[in-house]
Order: sequence, then C-alpha cells, then structure tokens
Amino acid sequence: MTPHSPSVSFEFFPPKTPEMEQKLWQAITALAPLAPSFVSVTYGAGGSTRERTHHTVRRIVQETSLKPAAHLTCVGASRAEIDEVAKAYWEAGVRHIVALRGDPPQGATGYVPHPDGYRYSCELVAGLRRVGDFEISVAAFPEKHPESPSFAADIDYLKRKIDAGATRAITQYFFDAELYFRYIERVRGAGITIPVVPGILPIGNFAQAKKFSAMCGTNVPAWLEEKFAGLDEQPEKRNATAIDVASELCRKLLASGCGHLHFYTLNRADLTQAVCSQLGSR
Repeated sequence: MTPHSPSVSFEFFPPKTPEMEQKLWQAITALAPLAPSFVSVTYGAGGSTRERTHHTVRRIVQETSLKPAAHLTCVGASRAEIDEVAKAYWEAGVRHIVALRGDPPQGATGYVPHPDGYRYSCELVAGLRRVGDFEISVAAFPEKHPESPSFAADIDYLKRKIDAGATRAITQYFFDAELYFRYIERVRGAGITIPVVPGILPIGNFAQAKKFSAMCGTNVPAWLEEKFAGLDEQPEKRNATAIDVASELCRKLLASGCGHLHFYTLNRADLTQAVCSQLGSR
C-alpha cells in the first residue's frame, strides 16, 4: 500500500469443487499483497455452504496472515446451532463476523424464520455479542432492501442492528456514486455514526451482473448497459471496460472522503487487482 491509497477488503465465496478451490486460492494469493483490512467468506442461501465456509475461513487463518470475516445468517438453523457455529469460529481464531438475515433456500417463495432461530439480523447481532467480543459487520442498502417499504424503514432497521452491537456496515454494490452519497446523508441524518463501507462489484460478466442486480434491487443505468453492449465476444475489451467503470466509481468515492472500499471479487483476482492498482495500491 502507498501512504495515500485506500483501505480495502475483499469478499470471496466458498468453492464447490477442487477446481473452484484452486481458483479461489489463486485469487487469495494474488490479492493478499494488497494488505486488505479483512477478507470475508460468504454463507450460502439456507446455510447451504456452512461447512465449506468454515473450512475456507479456517484455512485462511491457518495458512495466511489475512484476517477473515465469516458470514453468518439466520436461515435454516436454531439459535443454539448458530451459537455453536459462532463459538467454533471464535475457537478457530476468527474475530470478525458478517451478520446477515440471509436468503431463503432455493425454491422457497420467501423468507420464513426458523421456529427456534434468530428471526432477523438485529437478533443475530445481539446473539453474537453474547457469544464473544466479535467485530460485527452488517449489510446496508443504498437503494434500500427490496423488501423494505421505504428508505426511512430501511435506515431504521440499520439503526436497530447497530443498537444491537454492529460495528460496521457494508453496502450492497451500486453503480452510481450519487446513490451512495445520498444514502450517507440519510444515514448520518438518522444519527448513525459507524463506518458505512461502499461495496464495489467489478463487472466480469454483464449479463450475470444485470440478472443479479434485478434480484437484489440494484439499478443498472442505461449508460452502463451501453458501455458493455457488444463486448460479450471481446473479453479483453470487456475487462478493460469493467476496470475503467469500477475505478471511476472508486475515485469519486475516495474524492468524497471515503477511506475504505469493499470489493465483491466473485473469486477472481484480475479485475479487483487492476482497479486497486489504478487507485494506487501495489
């Protein structure tokens, strides 16, 4: 890192196959020299990747000097089961949890709390506080959560997570810096003072990013669609466009005084590495 380069963190997901595990560790090895503040490992819908998440996090603790943050959700487990997972993380040396409500299992029509579980992420945060002195990150939504009736309700819910003990919020990715700036105004106006770290998605596959954005309520601007139009069969040009778009967004955020960027890597290093390089990280 250069003295003026931003603080960064990276998100990975646990691999399903030996080939995907090799790709993940290539990405971790390539990005480690950027000295991230932490690296987070996701937790599949319905807790479907619990063991793989735990294995990946434990391996990061044992084989690298990186600080892992393990994702944990409310879905598909009782409070006692979730508490046991949290205790196992603590015993493995993990001190940072990303606490989320979580997505319903595949095929489910909507979120239904486990009858003996934590119903929502604010309850999960409070439960984790009872287990250990974790650093706890939670989700924030510059375009509001798709299920929230209003921005006011959404920010009120973020405040409940903070009151329960959250120490940082990480946003859903977005493509327009102004959305983040307006969101921060609302958040600070509500008396929320913890860091709200912007989530950045370098677009490796535009069709996939568009599909996922529709599911999570992220707006894909027309100008962005135009930039990627016709690049499906031109990987070099597509990657260059992805790097330029993400770098420009990051520059706007940094110019506004934002000091930390969280990258959704999708287990590939090249785009995130290139963006960080453009921002002065080596």
